[in-house]
Amino acid sequence: MAIEIKPTGTSVGAVVTGLDLTDEIPIETFILLVEALSQHGYLSFPNQNLSPEQLKRFSEHFGGLQISVSGKFNDPVHPEVMTLSNMVKNGTPLGLSDAGQDWHTDMSYNSMIGFVNILHALHVPKRDGIPLGDTGFANMHTAYDDLPGELKSKLDGMTVTHDFNKFWSNTVAKGSGRAPLTAAQKAKRPPSVHPIFLKHPITGRKVLYANPGYAMRINELPEDESAQILTFLFEHQLSDKYVTHYHWEVGDVLIWDNIGTLHKAIADYRVDEPRMMIRTQVMADRVFEPDFLDITDVQV
Repeated sequence: MAIEIKPTGTSVGAVVTGLDLTDEIPIETFILLVEALSQHGYLSFPNQNLSPEQLKRFSEHFGGLQISVSGKFNDPVHPEVMTLSNMVKNGTPLGLSDAGQDWHTDMSYNSMIGFVNILHALHVPKRDGIPLGDTGFANMHTAYDDLPGELKSKLDGMTVTHDFNKFWSNTVAKGSGRAPLTAAQKAKRPPSVHPIFLKHPITGRKVLYANPGYAMRINELPEDESAQILTFLFEHQLSDKYVTHYHWEVGDVLIWDNIGTLHKAIADYRVDEPRMMIRTQVMADRVFEPDFLDITDVQV
């Protein structure tokens, strides 16, 4: 079966069929996937069946993998693979809860930012036949393009501080069940600074690289002015024209571009409606290299 990449027709997303992610994938196909991912923001692969080891192996070809700071729900053999779930067994949670999230892009809080997230759906809650637990996405290429020219000029070359503890503390306060970070855990995730307008390494276009989940302030502006502009940017980037929602099905693998999109998990399911995903987070330690898509010996 030939590979087909079909855009969703919304602000973000395309569906890929004709590909089994447990198979070896030629470099030409890998390049096709990376280019499509950067163009569409996410790629979904329906009807997949990956073990944690297979998910890790596939993910590693996009870059290095981050290990969760909590460690509690990491796979015991492959700690780069984490479980996200609301399920409980014998009173013990089986995964990290998605509840209480704000819009964000993963690993913007790191000095080495995130490139992609890859999730594999094992259990998807449904109510009256309708899937719950959508993931929302917002397109940061077009959000940047549509900014007023005067604001683009003003902010060009400025930077934003991103802080992991902002996001984590908000999820704790909103009833996610997560424990507050210890001092040692906070030390592993110190704040980081990145350009407010980042050049995407594949598209070559600028994106708006600030998000409500982690962004704290624009460093080159007075605090009051920074807060006012960030409020405007957060409202702008979540305008309806940039936002879409992904409806999960069991077996889906979803890859999304953390550089070109924001995302948010929609926790609209009850505790008796089971949801479980396994996830990897891929760092942007390779994608900014000039020869990233010239590698000829990659076998995914």
